[in-house]
Amino acid sequence: MADNASPDNATDIRTAPTRTQDRPTEVTAAGIARLAGVGRAAVSNWRRRHADFPKPVGGTETSPAFALRDIEQWLRDQGKLAEVPLRERVWQQLVGHPAGAAAALRQAGAVLLLAHDRPAAWQQLRAAADDAELTGVLPAVLDAVLAARLGPGHPVRGLTREALAPSAALVRATGDLAAADGAAAAYDFLLGRHLDANPRQYTLTPPGPAALMAELAAVAGPSGTVLDPACGAGALLAAAGESTAGEGDAPGTLYGQEADADLAALTALRLALGVPDAQVRVRAADTLRADAFPDLSADAVLVHPPFNERNWGHDELAYDPRWEYGFPARTESELAWVQHALARLREGGTAVLLMPPAAASRRSGRRIRADLLRRGALRAVIALPAGAAPPNGVPLHLWVLRKPGTTPPAPQLLVVDTAGPATGAPAGRDKPDWQSVRTTAVEAWRAFDRDGGIEEQPGVRRSLAAIDLLDDDVDLAPARHLPPPAAAGGPAELARVRERLTATLARTTALTPRPDAAAAGPARWPLTTVGELARAGALVLRAGGAGTAPAGGAAPAVLTDHDVIGGGAPTGALPEAPASGPAEEPVLLQAGDVVVPVLGGGAVARVADDSTAGAALGRNLTLLRPDPAALDPWFLAGFLRGTANNRRASSYASTATRLDVRRLQLPRLPLADQRRYGQRFRDLAAFEEALRLTARLGEQLVQGLHDGLTDGAVTPD
Repeated sequence: MADNASPDNATDIRTAPTRTQDRPTEVTAAGIARLAGVGRAAVSNWRRRHADFPKPVGGTETSPAFALRDIEQWLRDQGKLAEVPLRERVWQQLVGHPAGAAAALRQAGAVLLLAHDRPAAWQQLRAAADDAELTGVLPAVLDAVLAARLGPGHPVRGLTREALAPSAALVRATGDLAAADGAAAAYDFLLGRHLDANPRQYTLTPPGPAALMAELAAVAGPSGTVLDPACGAGALLAAAGESTAGEGDAPGTLYGQEADADLAALTALRLALGVPDAQVRVRAADTLRADAFPDLSADAVLVHPPFNERNWGHDELAYDPRWEYGFPARTESELAWVQHALARLREGGTAVLLMPPAAASRRSGRRIRADLLRRGALRAVIALPAGAAPPNGVPLHLWVLRKPGTTPPAPQLLVVDTAGPATGAPAGRDKPDWQSVRTTAVEAWRAFDRDGGIEEQPGVRRSLAAIDLLDDDVDLAPARHLPPPAAAGGPAELARVRERLTATLARTTALTPRPDAAAAGPARWPLTTVGELARAGALVLRAGGAGTAPAGGAAPAVLTDHDVIGGGAPTGALPEAPASGPAEEPVLLQAGDVVVPVLGGGAVARVADDSTAGAALGRNLTLLRPDPAALDPWFLAGFLRGTANNRRASSYASTATRLDVRRLQLPRLPLADQRRYGQRFRDLAAFEEALRLTARLGEQLVQGLHDGLTDGAVTPD
C-alpha cells in the first residue's frame, strides 16, 4: 500500500499543491537546521536574538515557514552557510518546480535511471548539449531506457520536450547527485524526502513488516515472480527483491499495480533503480475494477491492502470470477483482496497479506473464512504487536495463504501471537522488537509448512484443525485460540514461582533497614546545588531524548522515564534516522551515572549499573555524570530523592510538575563521608528492588493459580 519512510513526519520544506514560478520555495525550522548543520533549538535562538532574521511567509504560528532565498542569504551573511549542499539544492529545485514535486521527481528519477543504465551515453549527452539541446533530445532517450526497463505501458508519462524545458537545472543537478551518491541512493533520498513531506497522503508500510512478509513468502531464484496489487511506493516488492538478492538471486519479475498514477510512476523508478537485476512491471489502475495482470500466475503475492474501504466495486463486481470462495460483503473489502491474491497465484504459490484484526472475526465474513479453511487455502494467521504499521494502536494480522492444487493439504491452521516475544517481560516498549517478531513468526511458519503441524507453545503458537473452527463465528483471532502463557508450566512452574517468592520474601526481611539512633536535630550542612557543581566541573549534565537509530545497524535500547520510575530495564527504542540525513548520536549511559526524571516522577533518582550502561537516555530524563574524585554517585542520588529537596526544585505552574534539576541541593561533605551515606543509600536501593521483585512474583503466582484452576491445569487439592 505504501513504502517505508522516516518516522520523523515533520514537513521541513513545504509547498502549496499548485506551484507557480513567482511563489518562493518555503522552508521550516527543520529545513533551516539541516541547511546550517545545527539543531532546531539553534534556529529558535536565532529567531529570538537576531532582529534581522527573516519573517515567516507561511505555515502556522507553531510551525512557521520562511522564504528559502531569504534564509539562504541570511545564513551566508552570518557566516553560517558557505554553500547549499548538493542534496538540498536538488531537493529545493524539485519542490520548487512549476509542475509540482511529483512531476519533477518523475523527471529526476528517469534521468537517474538513464545515468544508472547507460552512464557513458548520459555523460556524452550532458557534455555535448546546452540546456535547450539537452531537454530537446532527452525525451526520446528517456523513452527508450524506460521502455527497456519497465516494458510497454509503463506509468512514467509526461516526459515531453515541453515538460522538460523548465527542468534543465534540475536535470544537471540530478546528474551531479548521481555521480556523488550513486543513482539508486540519490533516488532513495529524493523519494524518501517526498514521502516525509507528505505524511497524510501516503499510508506507509514500515521495513519490519515488509521484510517479514517477504521472508514468509520465500520467493527465490531468477525465474520467480512477485506481485503486489496495491503496491503504493513499493515497500513489499523492494523487500522481496532485497531478501532474494541476499541469497544471490533476484526474482525474475516484480509486478505492481497502484491506483495513483503519480505514485505508480515513482514506484516503478524506485524498483528499477533499487532491484536492477529484476524486470519491473508496474501499472497504474484500480486493481479490483481494472486488473492489469489478468493472466498472471505469480509465485508469490504480497499485499498491504487499503483497510475498511466501502467503495471497492461491490456493486459492479458481483459476478467476477475471482470470488471463488464467496462474494465479499460491502464491508469486507479485505476479503476481496484476499481472493484477488489467490486468483493471481500459481498452484502452490504463497500469498501474504497485512490485515486488520477485525477481518478475522467479523460475522459478515464468516462464510468466506470458512471456505478458505475447508479448502486449505488459509494456512496461518499471525498476530503482530501493536505499532507494527499504521494504524499504530491496532495489533494487525498477517494472513498466509497457499493456492490449493489438485491434492490440497489437510485443512489445518497455524495461529501465532508475536506480541509477547516482541515485548518480553517489561511492558510498554516504544517499538516492537522486530528480531523477536521475525524469529517467532518465521520459525513457526517454516515448521508448520514442513510438517503440517507444530508443537504447541502456550501464548505463542498452535496448530488447529479447521473442523474445530467451523462454528457460527469462524473466529480466527490467534489470541482466542492460544492457552495463556501464565499456566504454561502447570503446577511445576507455579511451584518454582512460589519458591522464588519465598526466597525473595526472606531476603526482603533481611534487607529491611533499621533507622539509626535519632540525631539531636536536623543537620546544618553547608549546601550546594547541582547547577553549581556542574559549573565547577564536579559533574556533567545531559538532557535525554535526542538520537536516532543508524540505518542497517544495531541500535541501543532506550531507558525511558517509565523504566526509571518503575525500576525496570531499558524498554524503549530509538526512532529511525530520516531518509534525508545521517543518524543523530544519542546520549549513552555509563555505569555510575545518575538519572533523574524531570516530568511527574516525584522524588526519584537512579544510579546506572553495568546492566544499564550503554542504553540511550530517553525523553524527560536528565543525566548527571559525577566526577568520581569529587562526588559519590550513590550519595548524589540519595540526596536528590529527598522530598523537601524535590519540592524546592519543582514547578507547580501546571498540572504536570516539572523538576529543575539544577536547583536540587546536596550537602558539601568530604568524599569519605559521602561514601558512608552512599553505602546506606545503596542498601535502601537493594531493599526497594527486592520489594518490587516480591510484588511481581506475587502477582505472577496469583494469576498463574487463577489460570491453572480455571483451565484445569491445577486442581483445588
